[in-house]
Amino acid sequence: MDQSAIADRRHLRRKLTFWRVVAIVIALAAVFAAASWGWKDKGAVDHIARVSISGIIQDDSELLERLDRIAKNDRAKALVVTISSPGGTTYGGEVIFKALRKVAEKKPVVSDVRTLAASAGYMIATAGDTIIAGESSITGSIGVLFQYPQMKELMDKIGVSLEEIKSAPLKAEPSPFHPASEDAKAMIRAMVMDSYDWFVDLVVERRKLPRDQVLRLADGSIFTGRQALAAKLVDTLGGPEAIRAYLDERKVAADLPFVDYDAPRRSGFPFLGGSIQELARSILGLSLDLQPTIEKLTGEKLFLDGLVSVWQVDRD
Repeated sequence: MDQSAIADRRHLRRKLTFWRVVAIVIALAAVFAAASWGWKDKGAVDHIARVSISGIIQDDSELLERLDRIAKNDRAKALVVTISSPGGTTYGGEVIFKALRKVAEKKPVVSDVRTLAASAGYMIATAGDTIIAGESSITGSIGVLFQYPQMKELMDKIGVSLEEIKSAPLKAEPSPFHPASEDAKAMIRAMVMDSYDWFVDLVVERRKLPRDQVLRLADGSIFTGRQALAAKLVDTLGGPEAIRAYLDERKVAADLPFVDYDAPRRSGFPFLGGSIQELARSILGLSLDLQPTIEKLTGEKLFLDGLVSVWQVDRD
């Protein structure tokens, strides 16, 4: 075969490879677009929107956007919020609470307490027009917490010290590098108690309970669903049937389908439905997710900024 024929064949092969790649990219784009359109199309018929809030609660702009879409979607006739959370940042709970109340201005909102809805998790639950829990669900833990590590003894043992010059004694207090002064403790306690009073007043308003009664409940105690019902922290014990029964009372058709408004999956590359670590796990069998290990070593709450309203079992 002469050189000209070989060159032509190579040129043709390169063109075929190029168009194959283009075809694959177009096919992936079509699948991605179809999946996205399918998610959006879920709201094309009357339905009951459902949002899941789980894990540590933080300031979540993506969740707030989803709630705003539900509030504006006339096809969503009600919202069910399923909660499985030990709590999180006080501010994170506050903004989600307010977003849920905006939804409730336009349609019924049901708080569905699953295994655990404590602290900021319970704060979010109070945003519902009704709270439904399981008999053995865990809820309550009304309160606010501020924690900071203390590393001075460790630094003394390894011979490391930190010097600082600051504009005023309370600047950057409390510090992990020296014990907090009484003034610093008083400042933090005043901030904690101000947020605590706000939380208590929120429960008073939403649960229609006397403030002295809420204060007796707001000592950090947790309750089963049965105990919470007796204390009037929840309205009903049950599951899907109880949710349907309540929505029927609110004139929401019993045969409407539930539509889950899930968070979009993270994607490391365009048109791929998973993150880089998901790709590595599926192709190479590797797990690149170090967060569970970090949480076991330090506790997830150390990653939270600001005041915290969270309940967890002590790690001994």
